[in-house]
Amino acid sequence: MTEFSGSAQNMSLIAFTAVATITLLLCVMTGPDNDDLDEFYTGYGSLSPMRNGLAIAGDYISAATVLGTGGVIALCGYDGIVLALSTALSLMLLMFLLAEPLRNAGRFTMGDALARRMPGRAVRMAACGVTLAALLPMMLVQLAGTGQLLAFMLGFSGDSLKTACVLGLGALMISYAAIGGMKGTALIQILKIVMLLGSGAVVSVLILHRFDWNPGTLFDTAAKQSGVGAAFLHSGLEFSGGPYPRLDMITSQLSVVLGCACLPHITMRMYTASSARQVRRSMSWAVSGVALFVLVITVVGFGATALIGRAVIARADPQGNTAYLLGSRAAFGPDVSTAETLLFTTVTTAIFLTVLASVAGMILACANSLAHDVFAARVREMTPRREMLLARVSALAVGVPAVLLATQVQHRSLQPLVTLSFCLGASAIAPALVYSLFWRRYTRTGLLCTLIGGSLSVLLLMPGTNLVSGSPVSAFPEADFNWLPFTTTGLITIPLGFALGWLGTVASGRRQAEEQRRQYEAVEGWILAGAVRRNG
Repeated sequence: MTEFSGSAQNMSLIAFTAVATITLLLCVMTGPDNDDLDEFYTGYGSLSPMRNGLAIAGDYISAATVLGTGGVIALCGYDGIVLALSTALSLMLLMFLLAEPLRNAGRFTMGDALARRMPGRAVRMAACGVTLAALLPMMLVQLAGTGQLLAFMLGFSGDSLKTACVLGLGALMISYAAIGGMKGTALIQILKIVMLLGSGAVVSVLILHRFDWNPGTLFDTAAKQSGVGAAFLHSGLEFSGGPYPRLDMITSQLSVVLGCACLPHITMRMYTASSARQVRRSMSWAVSGVALFVLVITVVGFGATALIGRAVIARADPQGNTAYLLGSRAAFGPDVSTAETLLFTTVTTAIFLTVLASVAGMILACANSLAHDVFAARVREMTPRREMLLARVSALAVGVPAVLLATQVQHRSLQPLVTLSFCLGASAIAPALVYSLFWRRYTRTGLLCTLIGGSLSVLLLMPGTNLVSGSPVSAFPEADFNWLPFTTTGLITIPLGFALGWLGTVASGRRQAEEQRRQYEAVEGWILAGAVRRNG
């Protein structure tokens, strides 16, 4: 049941090639002119709310979500459902709290939104540094998982073939970002989310049909097949190895809720909406798409455990990254028809496209920040043609090291890298955005303390967590330098990020705080109500 037939592998390879060709052609056809910055960075805000919402959902549902969260659901049951719901809740918080002010305050990048009140190179460079630090680990996760995923689906063996897959797909992803810009990557995200939700919904229906349309029967069967009984349907299984499982679980979910939707490749999509009303409608579509995917991945994850067993899933991959594929394959039963082979090919192609689109979006966010916040900010009158060239070169400068690093970490546990990105989002980016958009007295010193101090605290504490060492499933199982008994740093670094922003503002003195208050009041109408959309 865990092996894929030769016909399925051949059809998947053909489908992968076709998708790569078509999507690259779409990027070439929709790519911006060489001197049109608005088209490259925002696509002119020309996407309808539905298409923009689907693109946001596509950016949000990364390969780490599909494979990683699916694996946690299949291996840990209840804890996986909570993780999936936390990702949906994170997007809802972005929708209700930050989406409109972000769209009103920014133009192209997160640095624009932060520099609206506090102009200066230091703020923009800090924003760029945090963007790179938060997204590079996520890129490594997606790229490193690509080689193993393709090897699993296509029956490849040998490290050299896996590395070749990573290098080839990495080149494709860099091309998407450099050629297509915002509009090109949006079209790929839309295609990906439609394929992912469509194929996943059909697989979910097939799984429910095998359990007489009774979710209770599905859950009970999964618990029996899990090998841990009723514990599969109760909290704490994922964190049972630590000394404080309940606190660890709460801290992990908080890091996801606060950090996931604040990552720069998600927030940059806010600038593609042409008005505040458009961003509200776009986010409604995005939240709906993510909520539907949570239902799909829950059914497929539990279906994988119920149909083939938790031990088989763990044997195929200790992290459970192949659970979504195994559950999709098991839904068809032992005898697979031609139609079912086509459906399974659609599932594998959707996952393949998810990897491509996710990394392309992250590379684009990093390249935009480098070009716009660092290089263009240094030159007072940079021509649009030169800035766009810098953005495309920046895509290469970000993508190439990411691909090379991914080939080095592909045989390690990648969960610490995912957690690192979420912790940086929750501990540095989220406090900076909340304070910048809503606190009148917030100063430049406070902002820099939040961004730099929050990031450094995460980077210093993360190596001490039990995801990095000290357990058989950690990144370095042979070592033990674990001194922080949690899987995330959020318990310490999230309050610290907010506290550093407050302390930095207090340390700036009353005079500077009052000056910042006056500056905020001057732009408050733009930020909160969208009274005017400035192009600065």
